[in-house]
Amino acid sequence: MNITVKFFARYREAMGVDSMQVSGDFATVDDVRELLARRDGAVVLTEQNLMCARNEDLCQLDEPVSDGDEVAFFPTVTGG
Repeated sequence: MNITVKFFARYREAMGVDSMQVSGDFATVDDVRELLARRDGAVVLTEQNLMCARNEDLCQLDEPVSDGDEVAFFPTVTGG
């Protein structure tokens, strides 16, 4: 299964790239996150308040993924 992963805000800075392709046997968005956190040492992807999207729709980490999906990770947004 091939997934396009996009990073935004400080996650993009921490990863050093805007996006990447990952391959593996993924069932959920969380499986993709866990692979990246282990493989690339992306500590930011282990944050509790992480937000994610699948194919440009906000979702939870337990969202199922399919071959060719796009997954995005970004920090929560606050404003005042």
